[in-house]
Amino acid sequence: MSAKQTIKHQIAGFVCFGIIALWSGTALAEDHAAPLQHAKTDLSDEASLQRGAATYMNYCLGCHSLQYARYKSTAAGIGIHNDKGEVYESLVQTHLNLVSDRVNDPIRSALQAKDGEKFFGVAPPDLTLVARVRGNDWLYSYLKGFYLDSKRPLGVNNIVFPDVGMPNVLVELQGEQKPVMRTVHIKLSDGTIESKEVVDHLELAKPGSLSPEAFDRVVLDLVNFLDYMGEPIKLERQRMGVWILLFLVVFLLFAWLLKREYWKDVH
Repeated sequence: MSAKQTIKHQIAGFVCFGIIALWSGTALAEDHAAPLQHAKTDLSDEASLQRGAATYMNYCLGCHSLQYARYKSTAAGIGIHNDKGEVYESLVQTHLNLVSDRVNDPIRSALQAKDGEKFFGVAPPDLTLVARVRGNDWLYSYLKGFYLDSKRPLGVNNIVFPDVGMPNVLVELQGEQKPVMRTVHIKLSDGTIESKEVVDHLELAKPGSLSPEAFDRVVLDLVNFLDYMGEPIKLERQRMGVWILLFLVVFLLFAWLLKREYWKDVH
């Protein structure tokens, strides 16, 4: 087999593997997970990042740390500074840093890991990188996906994360949701058909302090903030990536011209 044929077979193999992987992932999502809602985040929107930071500090930091980031650097990154780039430290200490008395401290929760494990069965995880691990759409759908479930210890479940051990900390804003069930039929390995009740969608049973539209905005801002925390230089990386790709295109052109010049007399 020639080298050219070998390369063609390798490319075909990668393409087939990719198709199989995508099909398997789609099948898994359809069988075991709720469809995710798209989160239209915008890291260039500093007002959204600031609102998301405020929501996080008030509703999430009680259990979940962001220990790989610091208050002052985070404030600088989301626009809490003057025209000279100097952070408004008093503003940070008044509205964001509700745990520590130093603006340069890491963003840590006051809840001890052993206490979290005692209260919830497992210590609440640090969320600095949660957006990179789970994805923005997952976070957005998860935060909106809590519903009443009397069978769970905390009285709530989640359509994206079944049997979740976390309470719905945003319930006062969102209100209480109830599940609307549907029956699905699953074919088992022995050929028999099993019927199962699953959550089809959620309906608002008791309104919260915010309208559904306003609550969606709050959740989107929170996800936007967590997306920033997962990679504070994301926008800079994307801008730099454009220039790098342009450089590579130009470099490839000159490399091809050089190769053609060197090999023009080779038969």
